[in-house]
Amino acid sequence: MRSVRDDLGGVAELPDGPVGRVVSLVPSLTEALAATRPSALVGATDWCTQPPDLEAPRVRGTKNPDRSAVAALRPDLVVCVQEENRELDVQRLRSAGIPVWVGVVESVEDALRVLRRLLVDVLRWGAPDWLVQVERRWAGPPTTSSGAGRPPGRPRVAVPIWRDPWMVVGPRTFTTDLLARAGLDNVYAAGTERYPRVELTELDAAGADVALLPDEPYVFTHDDGPEAFARTPTRLVSGRLLTWYGPAMLEAADLLQELAGGRGPQAR
Repeated sequence: MRSVRDDLGGVAELPDGPVGRVVSLVPSLTEALAATRPSALVGATDWCTQPPDLEAPRVRGTKNPDRSAVAALRPDLVVCVQEENRELDVQRLRSAGIPVWVGVVESVEDALRVLRRLLVDVLRWGAPDWLVQVERRWAGPPTTSSGAGRPPGRPRVAVPIWRDPWMVVGPRTFTTDLLARAGLDNVYAAGTERYPRVELTELDAAGADVALLPDEPYVFTHDDGPEAFARTPTRLVSGRLLTWYGPAMLEAADLLQELAGGRGPQAR
């Protein structure tokens, strides 16, 4: 057996070789695991929608997992992240003798580190081709995203994630860093709250060139979201391409490069 420490200092005892049975409580990491070694993914949440043909048993949601169902799957490891999963569930899984590994992702750099560490060092599966491609596309220095040093001509965006009340993506988030590296400035990149509440009138007058309306966690649609904006153009986008770290980052690079007018991560 070997001991591995996660991003929050927790320790999991794992087999010496490759880990054979994994339950993922994070949709984006579920996609990453399924794209790398699908036979080892023995459980996932109801929100794990990728890949579309995923057949892993479901263990309810990210914030209310059925811990008894998780235990029944006899995982060698349960994979979580700080932002999406509750500390209470992590503690109770560990108390039941189930190894848990928790990652912390607040930037693209964090995402690349977590993906490589999880797949290569923790699970001992090696680096899949898709991860190498993602790293080549995104592993560059961060660019200026706000303030006096903002390069001229960079499009400004806002990313609402909820309405009634309206909430937006703010600072210290994977999404804001992803946008910045792609040549897009989040008008809410400054401040203290990572997902601040805002008044619709303020949001509409924030100076964004476009409001990106994702389909998760709130499902914005053609008739639910765009009609609320009187001044700001809107565009419906896949929430997966703005918030999921893993294979989705390759598709995200193409979308964001288009939105940024050709700036951003180029295929290499």
